Amino acid sequence: MTAPVLETHPATGRPRAVALFCHGGTVASVEPPKERALSLVRMRAIEQFVSAAGGAQGLTTCLLRYRLAGWNGVAADAYADVRWALDRIRDEHGDLPVVLVGHSMGGRAVLRAGGHDGVAAVCALAPWTPPGEPVEHLRGRSVVILHGRGDRWVPAGLSEEFAVRAQQAGARVARFTVAGGHSMLRGAHRWHGFVRDVVLAGAGLAPMRRDVAEALDRPAPEGLTVAL
Repeated sequence: MTAPVLETHPATGRPRAVALFCHGGTVASVEPPKERALSLVRMRAIEQFVSAAGGAQGLTTCLLRYRLAGWNGVAADAYADVRWALDRIRDEHGDLPVVLVGHSMGGRAVLRAGGHDGVAAVCALAPWTPPGEPVEHLRGRSVVILHGRGDRWVPAGLSEEFAVRAQQAGARVARFTVAGGHSMLRGAHRWHGFVRDVVLAGAGLAPMRRDVAEALDRPAPEGLTVAL
């Protein structure tokens, strides 16, 4: 794949917002993502679930297919592709609010992009956030994180440390934990429903669910270690 690709499900009602979904990957690889990669299959399932729930309310959903499967150090290829996707969305949809959703490496990419113009909210699922990942650009933004307590691939402690620093930098952060691991397979309905609720609220199409709204308003650490 020589360029990123957006798989788009247009709103069935009047377009009012866009949600961009970004799948996981690996630390280093210059190969394109495999079509049957679990990270891509799982994110596509979540994107389609949210599209079915929000399309009639005016939500367009886009799944980003990266050029490369790896983050690749300072190249940050997934983040570069998210920036490309945001430019495409702006060109096509103007000033409609955009909600970013990313899993694992995709979570890192959307958190990096959370300060870009037009981004209304960020939903990061088991995000890969190494120590020192930047947070200052998230000041004033709403960030919601969900992480499996049994995650052995990306330990949940990484997103907790990131959430604390992001909140200290001035972001509104809510972080939840759930039983299960990195693949989001255990209790999949919880992951799907959580993303749907956060996306619709972040897009301004529904009220924010009570537990998320309360967590966003709590000081650290109460709102950063909420069991779902």
